[in-house]
Amino acid sequence: MPQTPFHIMTKPIGPICNLDCKYCYYLEKEHLYPPRHSFRMTDETLENYIRQYLAAQPTQEIEFAWQGGEPTLMGLDFFKRMVELQQKYCPPGKRVTTSLQTNGTLLNDEWCEFFKKHDFLVGISIDGPPDLHDRYRVDKGGKPSFDQVMRGVKYLQAHEVRYNTLTVVHRYTGKRPLDVYRFLRDEVKTEFMQFIPIVERVGEGEGLLWLAPPPAIGEDASVEKGPPVQPWSVEPRDYGDFLSAVFDEWVRSDVGKVFVQLFEVHLGIWMGMGASLCVFGETCGSALAMEHNGDLYSCDHYVYPEYLLGNINETPLIDLVNLPAQKKFGDDKRDALPKYCRECDVRFACNGECPKHRFYTTPDGEPGLNYLCAGYKRYFKHIDPYMRAFTRLLRSGRPATEIMALVREHDAQRETQARWTSASRNDPCPCGSGKKYKTCCWSKRGQAAAHGS
Repeated sequence: MPQTPFHIMTKPIGPICNLDCKYCYYLEKEHLYPPRHSFRMTDETLENYIRQYLAAQPTQEIEFAWQGGEPTLMGLDFFKRMVELQQKYCPPGKRVTTSLQTNGTLLNDEWCEFFKKHDFLVGISIDGPPDLHDRYRVDKGGKPSFDQVMRGVKYLQAHEVRYNTLTVVHRYTGKRPLDVYRFLRDEVKTEFMQFIPIVERVGEGEGLLWLAPPPAIGEDASVEKGPPVQPWSVEPRDYGDFLSAVFDEWVRSDVGKVFVQLFEVHLGIWMGMGASLCVFGETCGSALAMEHNGDLYSCDHYVYPEYLLGNINETPLIDLVNLPAQKKFGDDKRDALPKYCRECDVRFACNGECPKHRFYTTPDGEPGLNYLCAGYKRYFKHIDPYMRAFTRLLRSGRPATEIMALVREHDAQRETQARWTSASRNDPCPCGSGKKYKTCCWSKRGQAAAHGS
């Protein structure tokens, strides 16, 4: 049987970072390793990983994704060596692409010249305007990071490096969707946006338990019985309203100019092409995470001892990826879905979302309901008529951008209808004649209404 594609989020410096973002779920992973442990990927591990990863992928284009912590703390020489090894081991006829997620604070001319030369796609973590970004994204001294991040963006722009943005939707950004979207579009000038909801449960102890681990799939951890969420977690309905408000602005003005990851993913789902993002797929398990020392975990959100698959320096990467335990991990997402979700009319778009967030109980008391369920329902129902219109356009061979004119025309018709409906006899006539409604169109519209037209 041919190998199916898989993706690994690689952490060359583990959880080590020069910022101290208050909501970061990964900083605590330092406790997985002994005190004074060196969180730096060795050349041996780097070479083993690149060689094995390239050999295992069946696709013509093979993507490497580097994250952290803050991966630029590894220094530029590490990534120069990475490029050398990619070129050395890339199979004939295949192409390698590289993306790197960074907080942007350490970028300079040298970094950006390198990114441009090797066509890196750089993801910048930024949460919106200064007051929203700096609420949680601070340095080790608790000082704001916004100005440093924007300086990094300017370097990327000056060197014409491809970049996109990753924005955490937290308790406060969730309440200001258009401020966030317009800032990213108009000030950061990104053409591709990712919005990630932050949801973390409160842990019950110290060290690894300051954040509660994800629930075991099917675990009974209801609102009443389970731990509460951390105060920065986005509220479910706010998240739905955030996505809906951003969608409304985008669908009227920015289709074809700005690409929002979730909207692209859901258009693909409405088109019948399936989910291109793991959290909305029926099953998961093909998006893994690798620590700096070669430890491979089931998922970036499941970097806990019980989800450690093994180490690539001891067991071939392909064998770890194909372990029965990993397949079960992926299938459990589907198999543990509550009846309430299985019978939901938006299941096709959601599939219960990420198992990490399934710690509520359903109205009939079954465990496994997603914390964000109420928000997703609001969002999916809101976008449904637009997605159906997109689908009709694309299937008839017309460009997706035509949706903007259709939506604006529909808006104008609704506004006109609202003016006629709300006008009283002594108001100016909605037809624009300048006369009062009662002396202009009142009688004609009344006669039409009386005849049912």
